[in-house]
Amino acid sequence: MPELPEVEALKDFLTEHLVGHEIVRVLPVAISVLKTYDPPLSAVEGREVTAVRRHGKFLDLATGGGPHLVTHLARAGWLQWRDRLPDGPPRPGRGPLALRVALETGAGFDLTEAGTQKRLAVHVVRDPREIPGVARLGPDPLADDFDAARLAGLLRPERRRLKGALRDQSLIAGVGNAYSDEILHAARMSPFKLAASLTPEETDRLHAALQGTLRAAVERSRGVAAGRLKAEKKSGLRVHGRTGEPCPVCGDTIREVSFSDSSLQYCPTCQTGGKPLADRRMSRLLK
Repeated sequence: MPELPEVEALKDFLTEHLVGHEIVRVLPVAISVLKTYDPPLSAVEGREVTAVRRHGKFLDLATGGGPHLVTHLARAGWLQWRDRLPDGPPRPGRGPLALRVALETGAGFDLTEAGTQKRLAVHVVRDPREIPGVARLGPDPLADDFDAARLAGLLRPERRRLKGALRDQSLIAGVGNAYSDEILHAARMSPFKLAASLTPEETDRLHAALQGTLRAAVERSRGVAAGRLKAEKKSGLRVHGRTGEPCPVCGDTIREVSFSDSSLQYCPTCQTGGKPLADRRMSRLLK
């Protein structure tokens, strides 16, 4: 799933390639991708893109005097830029193409989604805050005012595990499964540690890991072409998706805890005092 660093990189890429250009056509291929009907999708046609913004994991294309085209790439969605779009309209079918946006230059981009769980979402709205997922977003962890004190205030009432708290978009915007693993590894904390139990020193450490991990990922992605961002993300991960490999910090074997629709990875030596984490149904350390 694209998370804050990848969406931030897409924002920068699209700012360079879209702003100042006119959207001449928006072609939906998978009708399920459209989550709004008023204004219609055609309301962005004939309008200039004036800005590209990020709200958590949402990508927002603002048009001059008109609505916003807002996309959430979900788990398996992606944006593929084309310097020259194919001639003729795309054909609906079983392929991954969900929506195409064409510019007056002949360039544009495709929104695609792999797999059978179609969750990619496109909204056309007058204000991005009309979208429930945007309206409920917590603070952005890269904002100038997101300091350790603010993080402490967010976590203090939380009776959940740190892994779940970091992934909650209404608590902190933009962090998903992969980067929550990376942040907790950098902070040397168990994903099962209770969020409310952090000491001031631990909160400072988590805050430094949160911002440091995300900023480093953004910098790695900056200037990378849209089509290569997925590979860039994977190459920069130290523990997520690396079950069975040696930890790059201590050399211990990276372990995994599986859930019904996801998994987490961690290093026992760096994060849990050398003890493997129990099955998710127990949610505690094995003794």
